[in-house]
Amino acid sequence: MVSATHGFMRLFRGSSADEGQAAKTKQTAPRLTRRSSGLGELVRVLKPEEPLYVLDIGSTSAANIRYLTELGHKIYSEDLLDASTDPSLVTKDEQGLTTLDSRKFLAENLVHPSARFDAVLCWNLADYMDESLVKPVVGRLWSMLKPGGVLLAFFHTREAGPDAPCYRYHIVGPDTLEMQHIEPRREVRRGPTGALHTAVGDGFRLQRVFNNRHIETLFRDFSSIKFFLTRDNIREVLVVR
Repeated sequence: MVSATHGFMRLFRGSSADEGQAAKTKQTAPRLTRRSSGLGELVRVLKPEEPLYVLDIGSTSAANIRYLTELGHKIYSEDLLDASTDPSLVTKDEQGLTTLDSRKFLAENLVHPSARFDAVLCWNLADYMDESLVKPVVGRLWSMLKPGGVLLAFFHTREAGPDAPCYRYHIVGPDTLEMQHIEPRREVRRGPTGALHTAVGDGFRLQRVFNNRHIETLFRDFSSIKFFLTRDNIREVLVVR
């Protein structure tokens, strides 16, 4: 995987796992329902006839664990967005600019054997994670997927705006999701590189917007990519290892 390069995405900078962890997280936010064509196509891969390994790297969802285990699959959950706000990751690059230590991050997260997973639920992670971690994380996910394995990711369009809320996604049907606004587990504070991760509404703040070319570049080592257009300023993307 090509190493990360800075500045290839427009940044938005603002001023303003397991079930046990999920239970401790506040659940007061109302849930919105949306249809997902990308999820529908991924679920067709997750047929109950054959047990598969699935990795969910969004905010932990008991609903996702329940839905996938009832199909007979093995699910692993890691909240990478929350992990990326760890202050110990802060370092300086060769130009002396503040960045995050991607090697340290990957040494502590996504520690799984190569070609372990049949599917990865990436959700909207790339839009909210610090830019210095995005490409290294995608590279690690590529290595952890089996050949022919699939990854589902969501990307905001520019029309969403910098205050687009960050959601936890709950699978409630083969092509149906419930979205719940994320309330951070940590105290309200700035993220490691100074970006405000607890913006208006106590949610993580949108860091960037990818266009189609940026998305294709991000997943350049995958064998195929398919876009699904939606009406809520989201691009759904399904890529195959």
